Amino acid sequence: MQAPPDLTDRTSLNRNRLRAYRLDAPAMFLQQAAALEIQERLALVNRTFTAPAIVTPFPEIWGNVVPHAQIIADSETLDIQAGAHDLVIHGMALHWANDPVGQLVQAHRALRPDGLFLGAMFGGQTLHELRAALAEAEVSMTGGLSPRVAPMAEIRDIGGLLQRAGFALPVADSLTQKVTYETALHLMRDLRAMGEANALAARNRTPMRRSVLAQTISRYANAFTVDDRVAATFEMIYLTGWAPADSQPKPLRPGSAQARLADALGVDETPGNDPAKPWDV
Repeated sequence: MQAPPDLTDRTSLNRNRLRAYRLDAPAMFLQQAAALEIQERLALVNRTFTAPAIVTPFPEIWGNVVPHAQIIADSETLDIQAGAHDLVIHGMALHWANDPVGQLVQAHRALRPDGLFLGAMFGGQTLHELRAALAEAEVSMTGGLSPRVAPMAEIRDIGGLLQRAGFALPVADSLTQKVTYETALHLMRDLRAMGEANALAARNRTPMRRSVLAQTISRYANAFTVDDRVAATFEMIYLTGWAPADSQPKPLRPGSAQARLADALGVDETPGNDPAKPWDV
């Protein structure tokens, strides 16, 4: 069976990220916010981690999340040793992975039993305003549509990916960041400065027509202006999972309960219809 084509052009992605290193730090505010959120979540875990690892394309931002963490470059094949870590953090790179399940599997294999995985990534609601304005403008001006904004996973699917990768007690939740800009063009410039510009393998390699860009800016302003500025949505999805261990809580076998739910709730139990008998009519 032929492998599916790559979603991401890694050469272009790496070039975008290298360009971001040379631009002003304020554009990296979403990476910084995600790193701070991961730190706060770690503070709630009653555990001291002695062998942490962080997967990130921006080590200068993520390197101080956990003291003495091994920094792992974000690549399709992670340079990470099996069973070497009690904590693995995947910092804001999964949304560009050609094989996100493969990334999670590699992180899982790197964990010791009862080790913790924490991840942060952009979710499916990210840049929905820009996606809509670009699509409408390009269709109206050219009659066609080319990939401009990377498709991102919906939160309802992420928990399933954690389970497929073998994690126990998987949890996925999201926080939404609303950011405003002077115009859609200022948003696009900020995305470039973040290293989040278009790196799709199927993208159109020719520059966007000026007419399409002008139409995009106009449509964006008409549909998404708030207090004379345009709004942009960034959905931040946070992932939590544990490497399985015998010490972790396990669900009870069906029928093994020792107490009645009605007693716990302090209510009278009302007998239902016997499923073995016909319904009363």
